[in-house]
Amino acid sequence: MTTDPHNCQTMTEVRAGVDDVDRRIVALIARRFGYMDAAARIKPDRAAVRDEERKAEVKARVDAEAKRLKVDRALMARLYEDLVETSIAHELARFDETR
Repeated sequence: MTTDPHNCQTMTEVRAGVDDVDRRIVALIARRFGYMDAAARIKPDRAAVRDEERKAEVKARVDAEAKRLKVDRALMARLYEDLVETSIAHELARFDETR
């Protein structure tokens, strides 16, 4: 069990919390890529993989959540641009592997 950030008293507690968050982030990204695998399996054709409208929706939702949580919106925009583009590349590769 990690200590809430507001209750940390030592750098050991801070580092344990950061390590726990990092493990969770990696697990969530792995789960997200599982959905990319599912999308590659479900989409009827390769052209359907890149969906700029959906990409814009995802980035807008992330921006709204970052604003709500007072997280650096520029950072989130950079992270999600890379995450979404990497997800598209992954999905294209999986699509090609399964066809």
